[in-house]
Amino acid sequence: MSDLARRNRTSKGDFGSILNGRRLAVTRTIAAIGFCVVIFLIGWLIYHSNRSIFSIVAALGCIPAGWSAVNMIMLLRARPCSAEAHEQIERVRGGLLVYYDLEMTSYERNYHIASATVLERNVCLFSEDTAIVPTECERHVREQLAQGGYSDVTVKLFTELGRYCDRLSQLEKTRAARGLDPVAEEAAWVPGTRQTCAGILLSISL
Repeated sequence: MSDLARRNRTSKGDFGSILNGRRLAVTRTIAAIGFCVVIFLIGWLIYHSNRSIFSIVAALGCIPAGWSAVNMIMLLRARPCSAEAHEQIERVRGGLLVYYDLEMTSYERNYHIASATVLERNVCLFSEDTAIVPTECERHVREQLAQGGYSDVTVKLFTELGRYCDRLSQLEKTRAARGLDPVAEEAAWVPGTRQTCAGILLSISL
């Protein structure tokens, strides 16, 4: 992989992951649907009928194509963190573990989370969605964390960027005073062991 490709690659929780995910999902869906159509047409041209092995392969190909289309639609509906919010958050985050572009889903609705951080038992979320109901989102996250074994976590959702950044500044002072390194702690997590709070946030997000 080239250096440019590495710089442009994003993972879940990175700023820009939703936009990159959209591009990938659209390309993948078009390719999957195109494959099904081409295979079906080849069978039709050869046998002049839709009753052939080509039709079966095309039909089976519709399964991953359909999954990809659903994923694409969800990503198109997701709301990424704005560049302005990202810039301000980066100024105050310090050594905190900060995630971006988290799209959380529940049975009732989707929650567009622009940014999130976790420090010890404190979970702070920020949303730029003016229609979001903070108490509902907080309850959803608490329930998911409780299922992962974290029932004594404080979850707070901010809808004002200034207040969220102020809280990040407070948490950063706490982190520095206690010598904590949440980024290294998360990187040291071993798959198969109990998930961290931050890991659960990623797992329940699109």
